Amino acid sequence: MLVKDVMTKTVKTARPKTRIRDVAIVMCFNRISGLPVVEEDGSLVGVISEKDVLRAMYPKVDEALRLAQTPHFEELESEYRDVLNLHVEDLMSHRVFTVAPGDAILRAVSVMFAHKIRRIPVAVGNKLEGILSIGDVHKAIFKETFDREFGENVRPESSLEGPSSQMVS
Repeated sequence: MLVKDVMTKTVKTARPKTRIRDVAIVMCFNRISGLPVVEEDGSLVGVISEKDVLRAMYPKVDEALRLAQTPHFEELESEYRDVLNLHVEDLMSHRVFTVAPGDAILRAVSVMFAHKIRRIPVAVGNKLEGILSIGDVHKAIFKETFDREFGENVRPESSLEGPSSQMVS
């Protein structure tokens, strides 16, 4: 299975001058944890993630822990407003790992695992073509295995019980 068969082709992106506030809104409302950062010409220049945003507050936590002091977490949370006024270029990761559309998905997974990332931009050169997440890969492999074992038209009834499910005797 190839990356191009599994990747998401419609990708939400950010620009380097985008305010973190706007990125946070996109991530929260779309339930995504990061965005590729592209220039106006579509060239990939970085990635901004929830971790990057939260890490902007960590130096103060690290310093307090080094000095064996208890950090004032409530004060740090109030400083989140200051972080929201920064720009993507202030916090983004400039080192971007990418895969190509023609790469095998397990190669992409190995790059993600090696670099401890949950999503990876798919690019040709430095032009963004899509994005691939660990969840995308998991679903694709599960579907392929299930279809091979049980046929494409067969879907099992869920045996998992959710919080509002009731068991029938």
